[in-house]
Amino acid sequence: MSNRRRKATRIVARVYEQVSNVRQDYLHKLSRKIVDNNQVVVVENLNVKGMVRNHKLAKAISDTGWGAFVNFLSYKLERNGGKLVEINRWFPSSKLCSNCHYQINELPLDVRTWTCPSCGTHHDRDGNAAMNIRAEGIRMLSSFGTGEANANGEEVRPIRGRKPKMRHSSVKLEAHTDLAVQCG
Repeated sequence: MSNRRRKATRIVARVYEQVSNVRQDYLHKLSRKIVDNNQVVVVENLNVKGMVRNHKLAKAISDTGWGAFVNFLSYKLERNGGKLVEINRWFPSSKLCSNCHYQINELPLDVRTWTCPSCGTHHDRDGNAAMNIRAEGIRMLSSFGTGEANANGEEVRPIRGRKPKMRHSSVKLEAHTDLAVQCG
């Protein structure tokens, strides 16, 4: 390999590293902002590996770094005593009317808006999905507490890898009890 080629390879590698660092920095800053302003964050557990197989969307999906972003949210919420709720990827968030809960059978990806045949409400696909994901997260939180947990609220059995449904930490709970003891 010639010196010019080696030099050009180093320059390209440096540029790619800078782009990667800018993306990581943005994801860290965005996740910190979200965690600082919210105690509970609800996300949809997307099949990113499957979505990347679509050659038309692969680059755009990979560039967003969804998996890394969810991991950043997870550990930052854990440190702050918050909760990350993951909605199952098969939950029909886009197909469900957020007004009357009517579910349409099919909704191709190219259809960005639709009208509910039951109540006549006009929906933007993404806005409707966001409202349904929020409602499902609230439902899951209200039914939470039936799983195995110890006295501090931590899970008894360790789960390998990224936890699938709901994550919480007792750090904030302990801080509140200390404050209650000092004030009381």
